[in-house]
Amino acid sequence: MVSKNQIKLITGLQQKKYRHANGLFFAEGVKVIEELLKSEIELEHLYVTMPLFDGVIAAKKTFITDSDLKKISSLSAPNNCLALFKIPIPKPIVEEGLIVVLDDIRDPGNLGTIMRLCDWFGVSQLLCSQETADVYSPKVVQASMGSIARVSVHYIDLVLFLEKTRLPVFGTFMDGKNLYTAALPQEGIVVMGNEANGISKSVQNCVKQAITIPRFGVLQRTESLNVAAAAAIVLSEFRRTTSER
Repeated sequence: MVSKNQIKLITGLQQKKYRHANGLFFAEGVKVIEELLKSEIELEHLYVTMPLFDGVIAAKKTFITDSDLKKISSLSAPNNCLALFKIPIPKPIVEEGLIVVLDDIRDPGNLGTIMRLCDWFGVSQLLCSQETADVYSPKVVQASMGSIARVSVHYIDLVLFLEKTRLPVFGTFMDGKNLYTAALPQEGIVVMGNEANGISKSVQNCVKQAITIPRFGVLQRTESLNVAAAAAIVLSEFRRTTSER
């Protein structure tokens, strides 16, 4: 059974201020929870409607009813489990390899999908502006499908970081150099901008090379790509180019 205080705590975690005040976030679904349990992120408590996760000690597991799960779930059709995890202390940023920077990405689904892409293409660090969606939002956690356990996310002053970095800084624009003919390094930073407005002016000033995904449509009328779709193409090209050397 879930107490009223537990319901209040868990439902409150749908808001950023309560997540960070309590140092907790929650995940739903067997796949996401399994990935988090295998990571260094610490489990606070697990709620299940059926026997699941045998490796979790009894003191940290509570069996609840489907109706109780509906009270604490953020999903319209709740799964069969929900777990509370402690928000980890961010690791130091390491300026090596390929790093993705997100400038004011607001859509939680886009952020979660970009995390999965980073995980897929071996990008272990994701740097976000303070305005970017919160990585511990239930929708972001859900969309990441467990990649939140393997990609380190930092919220920083992007301009301050980009002005000092030793790595080459690439930015995605509508009128940059053709991605497929540009010289792409093994190490570097790729900046992706806001869904509606692109990269902000202050961050644009830090970009050393503007790149673009060329349009091949006959009419050339498509205004832009979804930022997650663009990230997939850009990361794929970076990895393809460098793996062929």
